[in-house]
Amino acid sequence: MSDSEDIPLFPLSNVVLFPRVKTPLHLFEPRYRQLAEDVLAGGRKIVMAVVRPEHADDMTGDPPIYPVGCAGVVTESQRLPDGRYNLILAGEHRVRIVGESAPEGERLYRIGQAVRLDEPYPEEERERVAGMRAAITRDVGTIVHSSQVGRKARFDAELFAGVDDETFVNAVANAFAFPPEDKQSLLEADSIPERYVRLASALSFQRIVLESGGGGGSGRVH
Repeated sequence: MSDSEDIPLFPLSNVVLFPRVKTPLHLFEPRYRQLAEDVLAGGRKIVMAVVRPEHADDMTGDPPIYPVGCAGVVTESQRLPDGRYNLILAGEHRVRIVGESAPEGERLYRIGQAVRLDEPYPEEERERVAGMRAAITRDVGTIVHSSQVGRKARFDAELFAGVDDETFVNAVANAFAFPPEDKQSLLEADSIPERYVRLASALSFQRIVLESGGGGGSGRVH
């Protein structure tokens, strides 16, 4: 296991950050305004972590979080006149949070001791992943078409033709409005092939639900 790194924590109940994906953040609480100031003056790194669902009503405190999160770097920032911040956070790599420093003194936000997690992708799995990627692409096309009836929506698979396998699976996992706990499961997959397995299963379920005329709100694309 590699050494841990102290990185500010930004816990949310409904947002999962994936490596190689960007997400916008709006920071308005005093502790997170302070976090933004310190991050922008330093290494610009933040660890996004998801609050466990049974503690989602305790966001004003320091609720328990899942141990696996994603470290990201602030690539764009805007400080508003009233002190709020708009940030763009680019996911870099998964981390395991092995310890935590609670707020103390003048520091209002939490700091996690984060250990970088690898994203294994064995060469012998490439062919299997290619098959799953093709199935995911077909299911995404079906879901987008079925869920946007009357809006002439169309999914252009060619947009992803030159995208590598890791970026593809993370981008699709991020784009679909799965429940946070489902996205957390995708993030926690311990290899790229395993993330493909979980994503393919989730999308296949959504496709079947839509084709059977059922609901499928979690199949929406952001």
